[in-house]
Amino acid sequence: MNILHVSCSPRDRASESYRLSQKIVACLLDIRPGATVKERVIGGAASLPPIDEDYAMSQHASEDVSQEGSAARSEELIRELESSDVVVIGTPMHNFTAPAALKLWIDHVVRVRKTFHVSPEGKVGMLRDRPVFVAVSSGGRFAGERARQPDFLTPYLKAILGMVGLHDLAFFTVQGTAFGPDALAEARARTDHALQEHFSSFHHPSRERSASPRSVATSP
Repeated sequence: MNILHVSCSPRDRASESYRLSQKIVACLLDIRPGATVKERVIGGAASLPPIDEDYAMSQHASEDVSQEGSAARSEELIRELESSDVVVIGTPMHNFTAPAALKLWIDHVVRVRKTFHVSPEGKVGMLRDRPVFVAVSSGGRFAGERARQPDFLTPYLKAILGMVGLHDLAFFTVQGTAFGPDALAEARARTDHALQEHFSSFHHPSRERSASPRSVATSP
């Protein structure tokens, strides 16, 4: 099994989203100890540059204008995605939605004639579906009874990843990280329980896996 781990936070390994996504990777490795992990860091100093003019023109043309610049970077990122069996995305929520780093990765992998094509019925995904686990951290609370802010991140990711053929999404969240150490400890404990509950439905290497990932959201 090949795991693609995409981490988006500018705080890198110190971030709550990275911590949570690493726990998901650890759960997957517990199920499949022989799995390989490809780390794709796109936050902070490793952020991707914006797409260039040729790439933007290619999205509206009948064929690619250039194979260099953003197109070459896109090819590399799409190959990583295509070769994965499972994707783990660790991301903070910024201003109620996806951070700029994650949006740039999406701009590179959501590419006409490569990961989707346009039909009379609309855009059709070209990627094989596979489990996608999304680890989200947020300073505020956007789900549950104590939610005080909207969530544009979850529906956006469901829509944009679904457009390229990725529908099997599971979300895990650590919310309220800005409310102090006690609130953070409570949120972590709740999410740890959700992870344990979710992955307990999977068999370990000695047996065949009997369940597919389902969408899970933890909320304060």
